[in-house]
Amino acid sequence: MAVPPADEAPLSVPVKQKFNTKILYLIVGLLALSALLLANKSMLVAAVVDGRPVWSWELNSVMADRYGKQTLEGMISEKLIASEARKQGVVMNPEEVKAREEEIVKGLGGGMSLEEILKIQGLTKSEFDRQITLQLTVQKLLGKDLAITDADVDNFIATNRATLVATEEATLKTEARQAILDAYIGEKLQPWFNELKEKAKILRFL
Repeated sequence: MAVPPADEAPLSVPVKQKFNTKILYLIVGLLALSALLLANKSMLVAAVVDGRPVWSWELNSVMADRYGKQTLEGMISEKLIASEARKQGVVMNPEEVKAREEEIVKGLGGGMSLEEILKIQGLTKSEFDRQITLQLTVQKLLGKDLAITDADVDNFIATNRATLVATEEATLKTEARQAILDAYIGEKLQPWFNELKEKAKILRFL
């Protein structure tokens, strides 16, 4: 068996270096996070006062302390109502919401636009739409068995004319019918909602 000369270096076997893919993913992730934070400064900083930042987590903490429980209860209520609506097959469509909004604007009188009304109330259009959708959903759930006759409407107008805003006969009857429905819903709402909460499994962490 031939032995290589002593002055010849032994053949080296090339070793393929393995790059750690976990490190690569970490670098890419950090770069993406940095770009996201730079593009959306409000995710970190809510404001800067004399060079000192008001951190977003500070703002969120204060908001949660002051309004968190109230806001959470409102969100829980909306989810309970939406869940009950799904169970009973109650569905709202944009046309119904729009029609109700138009009724509200007409009922207020004064020739104000919806945008002006929302500005006075401090509401955005999406918030207003959500409130109207919730209101109509509750009306469908609780008012499905209520039958309002023309005689009921006429009697209501006769006894409550001073409280009604509309002047034209058609809009006056629409307003009266809605007032009768609202009164009926107002009586049924709290007991019905308490029953929903008792049946639901609600875990609060705030």
